[in-house]
Amino acid sequence: MADLRSALRAATAYGAAAETALADRLTRRSIDREQRAAHGFAWVATTVAALGAVLEWCEAGHDANALDAKIATLAFAEGVGQLVGGLPMGQNEMFRPADLGIGAAARTLADACGDLLAADHAATRAEIAATLAGGHWPSETLRDADLDAIRDQFRRFTDAEILPHAHRWHLANDLIPDATVRAMADLGTFGVCIPEAFGGLGLSKLVMCIVTEELSRGWIGAGSLGTRSEIAGELIAMGGTDAQKAQWLPRIASGEVLPTAVFTEPDVGSDLGSLQTKAKREGDHWVIDGAKNWITHAARSDLMTLLARTLPDAKGYAGLSMLLVPKPRGTASEAFPAEGMSGSEIDVLGYRGMREYALQFDAMIAPADALLGAEEGQGFKQLMRTFEGARIQTAARAVGVARRALELGLDYALARKQFGKAIIHFPRVADKLAMSVVDFVTARELSYAAARAKDSGKRCDIEAGMAKLLAARTAWSNADAGLQIHGGNGYALEYEISRVLCDARILNIFEGAAEIQAQVIARGLIDRRN
Repeated sequence: MADLRSALRAATAYGAAAETALADRLTRRSIDREQRAAHGFAWVATTVAALGAVLEWCEAGHDANALDAKIATLAFAEGVGQLVGGLPMGQNEMFRPADLGIGAAARTLADACGDLLAADHAATRAEIAATLAGGHWPSETLRDADLDAIRDQFRRFTDAEILPHAHRWHLANDLIPDATVRAMADLGTFGVCIPEAFGGLGLSKLVMCIVTEELSRGWIGAGSLGTRSEIAGELIAMGGTDAQKAQWLPRIASGEVLPTAVFTEPDVGSDLGSLQTKAKREGDHWVIDGAKNWITHAARSDLMTLLARTLPDAKGYAGLSMLLVPKPRGTASEAFPAEGMSGSEIDVLGYRGMREYALQFDAMIAPADALLGAEEGQGFKQLMRTFEGARIQTAARAVGVARRALELGLDYALARKQFGKAIIHFPRVADKLAMSVVDFVTARELSYAAARAKDSGKRCDIEAGMAKLLAARTAWSNADAGLQIHGGNGYALEYEISRVLCDARILNIFEGAAEIQAQVIARGLIDRRN
């Protein structure tokens, strides 16, 4: 591993050169004017961080699994190759060293990693694909018996209760059945990070990642059910009054109450300071008016964490407050039985199982104690404190989707015969599988690193953004590669990979689009520098 450790030092120096170059540009122009350079730097920093996470994972194994070293080598060869040659920020957007004027630093990196870049890695890719074909996977132990047992428990549950049904549920646009939701609740899914004092498990964000990853491997909808509970639980635990914590946290942890996050509006995506939904205190209650859009699981939920403008004279974020708004759970015949609230379903390509809605509020009543923390004007700050955990969890969802895409591609490549042999024996197919497992491990380890940072108690908006940025790209590229391996069959609705592709696409958009993540990373690192 000494050669990879040396390559990491060189890549880190390259990242520092990119940071210096961006900081210099931002003394003359705004970050919005330098968006391409800033976002390119974010991708550089994310790539360097990911290589560090992969190396730490591989070294921790002490060469116990020969496959791990091969995966790490390919991760570095590809990562460094992209740093010096071009990083894909999107399907048709490549960031190159010239975009930041760091061509000399790129040449220095290339020289330092000359042997790694010049090597022919075809044999390594073939060996990785053959090892996967033999049923052997890279190490996933977290070197903690309890954590490994949690993974095993949720993997067995997913294999038995989610995977056999998920594609049928998707095609029918069914909600995840109530019985399955109850079974997930019995496993503690909705209370992983809620303190034990309030009926939760009181476990770490790393555990949250494991649980989410395994459920999302079965279906992103199953993994995503916990996201709303995670957001609501953290909002209330960090910002709620004692009475609010006592009222809501035990019921969220048990699965009795299913929350939904009600933030986005029809003409407002990431610009939360422009929210228009209003909540006005009248006597012993609040009156809510406005519209919300892209609200997941809104009909079957029991509690809305709703961001609204309660201080109309305060500009931007300062006028926003968070409300805890109870609502009756919808039924098949009446999705929104609450007075003053209506909604319509948004038909979507994937990410089904909970459904998306556009909501309208027309003098809907919320109780007087709905104001989170009993303090107005704190809604945006309260929400921002939850975004780290939510984005780490979204990265974990992406990791689960990426693994399922790889599993499907591998199974098909082993079963499909063409020209007298299984198609896994064709190099272009084997290469796709090899690089899919490399990308999967890289995204997984970066996500775990972000979770550990969160568990340490430090601010980790940058680490969370990096994890989501990379994992979302990995889910999409693995799904695309898996479908390509399927050929024409992959385009048929009857094949599971078609669903996985649709599900993967949303990961680059929700919980902050890739462009937002890159902006957060770049701005955060430059601010740290200053």
